[in-house]
Amino acid sequence: MKITIITVGKLKEEYFIKACLEYQKRLTGYHQLTMIEVPDEKAPEKLSSKQAIKVMEKEGQKILLKIKKRQYIIALERSGKQLSSIQLSKKIEQIGLSGKSDIVFIIGGSLGLSSEIISKADLLLSFSNMTFPHQLMKVILLEQIYRATKISKNEPYHK
Repeated sequence: MKITIITVGKLKEEYFIKACLEYQKRLTGYHQLTMIEVPDEKAPEKLSSKQAIKVMEKEGQKILLKIKKRQYIIALERSGKQLSSIQLSKKIEQIGLSGKSDIVFIIGGSLGLSSEIISKADLLLSFSNMTFPHQLMKVILLEQIYRATKISKNEPYHK
């Protein structure tokens, strides 16, 4: 299965980079994995809601340019559906069985995702009601994809 992860912003901290590289290495034998980082929009510290929407729209346009036709779009969104690791594993399997072998996961910038990205998503996925730094979310997502893969293959790791 092809899995693409699109994130807004570049990983900066070495420990996040190392963690991501480790999970990318672990996933190599299972999936064709592509990581895409789109630049975040510079914004003043204090934004009006109108300015925040503009920033998210600009970032959303950059994301849209990276999405391919026929990809199954999973957007990480705090208000999305929460799944257990086992449920995520089954969901990824179901997507594959439905004839879609190309999944894109999207992690927005610090302000979130544009309404256009949210409306295009096939699934809105939430990892928690809590807010996480989007750089940390990349590590968590990679780990959960790895965990879901190990579950679906009945291989040890997920306990």
